[in-house]
Amino acid sequence: MNAQAPMILDAAGFRAARDEAFTKFKNDQQIHKLTKQLCKLSDQLLIQLWKESNLEKEAALVAVGGFGRGALFPYSDIDILILLPGNPDSVPESLSRKVEKFVASCWDTGLEIGSAVRTVSECISEAEQDITVRTSLLEARFIDGQKGLFKEFTISFNKALDPRTFFQAKLAEQIQRHHKYQDTPYSLEPNCKESPGGLRDLQVISWVSKAAQLGKTFKDLNTQGLITKRELTELNRNQKFLETLRANLHLLAGRRQDVLAFDLQNPLAAAMGLHEESARLGSEAIMRQYYWAAKAVTQLNDILLQNIEALLFPQESKTTYPIAGEENQHFIERQGLLDIVDPLLYEKYPEQILRTFLVFAQTPSVTGLSATIFRALYNARQLMDQKWRSDPQNRDIFIEIVKQAEGVSRAFQLMNRTSVLGRYLPAFRRIVGQMQHDLFHVYTVDQHILMVLRNVRRFMVVEHAHEFPFCSSLIAHFDKPWLLVIAALFHDIAKGRGGDHSKLGKADMRRFAKEHGLDRTDTELLVWLVAEHLNMSQVAQKQDITDPDVVNAFAKHVGDERHLTALYLLTVADVRGTSPKVWNAWKGKLLEDLYRATLRVLGGSKSDASSELALHQEESRAKLRLYGLEDASYAHFWEQLDVPFFLRQDAADIAWLTRLLFTKVDSPEPIVRARLSPIGDGLQVAVYTKDQADLFARICAYFERHGFSIWDARIHTTRNGYALDTFQISGSNLVSEGGSYRDLIQLVEYELTQALQSAESLPHPSMGRLSRQSRSFPIQPRVRVMPDERGQYFALSLSASDRTGLLYAISRVLAKHQVSLHTARINTLGERVEDVLLLDAVNLSKNPKLQIQLETELLEVLGT
Repeated sequence: MNAQAPMILDAAGFRAARDEAFTKFKNDQQIHKLTKQLCKLSDQLLIQLWKESNLEKEAALVAVGGFGRGALFPYSDIDILILLPGNPDSVPESLSRKVEKFVASCWDTGLEIGSAVRTVSECISEAEQDITVRTSLLEARFIDGQKGLFKEFTISFNKALDPRTFFQAKLAEQIQRHHKYQDTPYSLEPNCKESPGGLRDLQVISWVSKAAQLGKTFKDLNTQGLITKRELTELNRNQKFLETLRANLHLLAGRRQDVLAFDLQNPLAAAMGLHEESARLGSEAIMRQYYWAAKAVTQLNDILLQNIEALLFPQESKTTYPIAGEENQHFIERQGLLDIVDPLLYEKYPEQILRTFLVFAQTPSVTGLSATIFRALYNARQLMDQKWRSDPQNRDIFIEIVKQAEGVSRAFQLMNRTSVLGRYLPAFRRIVGQMQHDLFHVYTVDQHILMVLRNVRRFMVVEHAHEFPFCSSLIAHFDKPWLLVIAALFHDIAKGRGGDHSKLGKADMRRFAKEHGLDRTDTELLVWLVAEHLNMSQVAQKQDITDPDVVNAFAKHVGDERHLTALYLLTVADVRGTSPKVWNAWKGKLLEDLYRATLRVLGGSKSDASSELALHQEESRAKLRLYGLEDASYAHFWEQLDVPFFLRQDAADIAWLTRLLFTKVDSPEPIVRARLSPIGDGLQVAVYTKDQADLFARICAYFERHGFSIWDARIHTTRNGYALDTFQISGSNLVSEGGSYRDLIQLVEYELTQALQSAESLPHPSMGRLSRQSRSFPIQPRVRVMPDERGQYFALSLSASDRTGLLYAISRVLAKHQVSLHTARINTLGERVEDVLLLDAVNLSKNPKLQIQLETELLEVLGT
């Protein structure tokens, strides 16, 4: 960097020159010109401030991190090191004051610096303890001041730096970072710097190369024979693309921004010259480019780190182990990776391509593929054609991979990374990197499929049985569990074709089954699963599964236990594979309850209101006897409860509520009790009080004011005019701030009781802002009020983007028109809500105009 360039003497001049550099970049998109110019401008201003602070002869000003590397992005921090002479205890006070003045002047002029003030010995000590500090200092570049001091630092740092230890630390750090981002570049809003395949993966290559004195540029690595000419071209092209992407992100956001957020994707596409007809197409175009670049970077990162490791640990790299089995003679294990003996193996024997992944799955000691295999697979890509796909030997190997006891999900992830999966299954290739424009998926279609496949496989692995013990138990007794892996692979494979993907995917599934020789029964099951994979979730979350008619209809649709079990397992895996926000314990309970109720019907049990009532009551009595309660002691309380109450509540909940209330049937005061939810997450809250029109609204107002999310609400009115309501709510941040659930329970019981006793009018709803995702993918609010078949209730169906205060605003409208709530099914899918509220028909059936008015006001609330 040229430290002798003309000085910029004030902050205004710096900002003007920086803005000019931004404008030039937008016009010609030369990323290296921009990053170098920003470094040069920052150098000039820092030198000016350094001189004004009279530090030239007393200390050294050093650029570190990205600034030291000469790659400064528009709104990145400017990381500097102020090197002081001598020992830490002997720094003169006058020098300390000058340093403080310099740092303050940097901030005063608008330079957002990250500064460290250390002596040489402190630098070495900090670097030995912290790999982040060591990495930052590796990029150190002299700016101004005492050159001799900087030279002393350089000699000491290089002497202390152990390239082998540094390599191992950076590799461990990268593994942790990748895990933080779910080990995939295919999230819908990836971090272009930190996610797998982002700029950080390229920087790791540079850091370990520099530490090992293999060169400072990718070209140096090519000269050293560590990468091929093609790989060098790939590295440079993808680095340029990712850096240009990041710079444009900064400029669009007007701040440091590394996440490719939904609302920035279309403007980003336009800024990079991709002008599409719609925001959706623009987003898809830029993200498609990003995913291909990230995929290439991930693979190149693997290849280079392996080659550098072989140089740093030569003895270990020469040690190989044969893979057991005569059919595996072409494969060896080297440094924990699967390798091939002959780099031309696939060109000579194309059937060994798929066998690679079978051997990988069968060899637990290997953690990945060697650089030799990555290169060989790339060179053999043209051999993976229709003839190769149709080879019976390859089809047998593919099914054998699916049937393996271990390593299946890892094998499929690698097959996708190396493009082998897409070349074997052309339908899968069409959804690689495909966006999903909704509010609950956080992965591309291909990555979602592989997440679902992984979830299915985890049900089969003993080490993960504690996660979903019921699912693990079911799959252990399922006759062919590997069929569920195939179902997971195909369930969303037809997305993006312009029709119902569940129906379109049936043809793909049937073709695969026929080509791979699956029998008629298994083929029918797989085709049915692909067609019906959304059905169980919709029934569980949108219908009243305590209604025997609902369960009977679902049982008739499913047909038998094998179909039911397969659909249940696939559904749990599918919902869990959409987003961490979508799955919760309550949804898990709904699905399990539907499974168990349907299984009873399929097993011949009578499912009607009277039999279900008798079953729930008898189970509840059995639990109450364990607490020493005789039937007569709570008979008066049970006389106040109607049939729907017993049908909609679990026996354990009925027993809990009975114990709480059987001596307080006519309580003049509200009773609020809470406990840790039996389903494992959040709290269960029971409210018993004299009924009133605005009761539900008051309860919602309290929950939403304190940051609770309502997962489920079961509303009942007793025969003696009391409301008996139970709620499943998610935990509050009060617990994470040093409290305990015991304190939280007491707080809820006390404060909610006070709120119910208050005579104050309902507060005005404070609607939170729509989330960034909801603004990017707006949902047209929908409201529908329809009477049920029996004319007892009206079903209010709502669909809208979620936001804080929404449920309270809805309940307030109902309270305003004195419409009583019978029950509520709260369903949150990521950033979208789909609620079904059952309303008493008294006012609505008498006044058709009220129905229209209710729909109108609710639409106004949902669209606010």
